[in-house]
Amino acid sequence: MTASRSGKERMHIPSWPCLTSSQLHFGEDLRQLPFPLQAANRKYFYVARNGIYHIFRALGLANQENVLVPNYHSGNETSAMRAAGVNIRFYPILRDLQPDMEAIERLCGPETRALYVIHFMGWPQPMNRLVEFCRARGLLLIEDCALSFLSEFEGRPLGSFGEYAVYCLYKTLPIPNGAVLVQNRGHLQELDGLETLDPKRISVLSRSSELLLDSFRSRFPRAGAMLAGIKAVAGSTLTALSVERERVGNIEFDLDKVDTGMSSLCHWLLARFNYELIRNRRRANFQWLEHRLREKVNLLPLSLAEGVCPLFLPILVEDKKAVAAELTRCGIGVVELWNEGDPEANGPDSEDALFLRRHVLELPIHQNVSEAQLDYIAREVTRRVRPTERLRVPSAAQVAAAEEPTSAMEPVSLRA
Repeated sequence: MTASRSGKERMHIPSWPCLTSSQLHFGEDLRQLPFPLQAANRKYFYVARNGIYHIFRALGLANQENVLVPNYHSGNETSAMRAAGVNIRFYPILRDLQPDMEAIERLCGPETRALYVIHFMGWPQPMNRLVEFCRARGLLLIEDCALSFLSEFEGRPLGSFGEYAVYCLYKTLPIPNGAVLVQNRGHLQELDGLETLDPKRISVLSRSSELLLDSFRSRFPRAGAMLAGIKAVAGSTLTALSVERERVGNIEFDLDKVDTGMSSLCHWLLARFNYELIRNRRRANFQWLEHRLREKVNLLPLSLAEGVCPLFLPILVEDKKAVAAELTRCGIGVVELWNEGDPEANGPDSEDALFLRRHVLELPIHQNVSEAQLDYIAREVTRRVRPTERLRVPSAAQVAAAEEPTSAMEPVSLRA
């Protein structure tokens, strides 16, 4: 029963992980950091879009050169690229989140300098094919791991295949800000010499308080809601007083803040997280909720292969805005990723990307979500969402099987 029907207290399940002591490891024997946090050539930024801007600024592409970019994206990365002077050619992403390799082959020309790859929601792109594609054509491979920190492909961390990669840490970890740019090969002198600026303390304190408040509110929804209201008033007051803060999780690119680095608090926290626990809990939560929702709602054909650290559990819904609003009122922090992108991406090959933008809704399965909360999510979702044939997305194996020509059946002899 829902809270309104049974009288039970409504839950509060944040979209993003919140800070709790159970995720931290204290003591002298701090654990080895995962890639890229121990990479030799890395640089930390406040948000990932800052790193994307600096990659392309340092590359210094010629006016006629272009970069192939997926047409399913947030818009922050393309805004950063355009600010750095990049000419973008969009390639199609199919409904199963895989790239259209034939289209990439067709779009790649003599003036193409790089292939930009986004690993969606923790699931890797087909890196063997993409690495070979770039190697054969002399292209730079740039990996966007903003949604895929802690994920691997065939035993290798995502972001270790290309020349350059960028990560958004605060989507997977409960930190107030933080992104990493890593140079695996082809070190750029401009990046090596770049000095970042410290973020404003009010920005770090504001987001840190939200993380702590979400943790409290998850356990005590009513008291937490009251505190959230007080914090909202405080935030509105700061805005009215024109107190400027750097933000995270928003869709915009601010050229004036591209040199802002990650806060010292985040550096301290990164050394103390139990990364194995975080990855395992995300995988277990995804499997639990996927099992509860299977055949009751439309799911993307995503297999939780070994090494995948899922960011969300994506479902497909008819009326995305309406369902998102209803689940939000139930206290479930769903995420609409992404409703809009770069306007120039909506070309003749954008049908599948537009389908994803209209229908994909992400459910929280992060390391803070308890089994009781997963059960609550499953109940509330299945009350509001039904599977439909129109939203069914076949797997790559199903598509391949459907495309195989059927051979004529041999006549069967009925003689003994």
